[in-house]
Amino acid sequence: MIDWRPGADTRALVARARLNQTVRQFFQQRGVLEVETPFLAAHGVTDRHIQCIDVPGYGYLQSSPEYHMKRLLAAGSGPIYQIARVFRDGEAGRRHNPEFSLLEWYRPGWSLELLIGECEDLLRTLLPVANVRRVAFRTLFFEATGLDPLNAPLAELQARAQADSELPELPREELVDYLMATVVEASLPTDQLTVVDAFPGWAAALARTETDAAGDTVARRFEIYFGGYELANGYDELTSAGEQSVRFAEDQLWRLEQGRPPMQADPWLLAALTHGLPDSAGVAMGLDRILMCQLQCDDIRSVLAFDHSRA
Repeated sequence: MIDWRPGADTRALVARARLNQTVRQFFQQRGVLEVETPFLAAHGVTDRHIQCIDVPGYGYLQSSPEYHMKRLLAAGSGPIYQIARVFRDGEAGRRHNPEFSLLEWYRPGWSLELLIGECEDLLRTLLPVANVRRVAFRTLFFEATGLDPLNAPLAELQARAQADSELPELPREELVDYLMATVVEASLPTDQLTVVDAFPGWAAALARTETDAAGDTVARRFEIYFGGYELANGYDELTSAGEQSVRFAEDQLWRLEQGRPPMQADPWLLAALTHGLPDSAGVAMGLDRILMCQLQCDDIRSVLAFDHSRA
């Protein structure tokens, strides 16, 4: 007999409703406007590590509300947030579902430091946070692996990655991503918020970059972990249409070389950047992951009414 029942129990359903309510109260008290943007749109992201789900004749299910929310910012919306359903192809497992809930918000005129502080305020209302540590990506990676992610010989990164698993020869970016997911995240204290900033320049995506004290290009980007769970990903937002066009073109070239489906750059986003995006800090936060932390479960299917295998 087919199992028609939901994957989440009543406790999880109640916790999700309470989480959404708490988030809305948090932003209402701070004067941030709730918005809605399309789940289905003509263009998707070019990001090398995100594969969109295409809907023939219509476009793509959105992997993030980022592009549309930036168009609202460029049109003068002021601070905005959204609780969105987003979609990513090929992401399924204990911590991933192809459809999931993302909280995303933008603060025009704010620095990255102010936004990190607001993330901490929100997460302290949702989770039993005992401590907060802020650390540069390079420092954290070295502490866990003994290697500098930006300048270590490629052979040493490859050997460290192969210590626990058989892997083909990979470029530096993919080796660092693999070690971050398998070694670094597993080393983080369970009751601590870890704010990781100054990511390698190649991981800037839609964030500004700068030169660090060692003379290397790093991204003005942060991620926040609770224990080993990545919860948030924030940017000091890139406002240059020219630089963003170059990055989109580089993504396309990489996709061509790797045999990945091509993704046309979103002309509406580029037009909005050309018009003028205000200096802003923005962040996306995974609500399903927060629920997993609240309920102390390690399988995302336990917090989804119907995961993709039941939908």
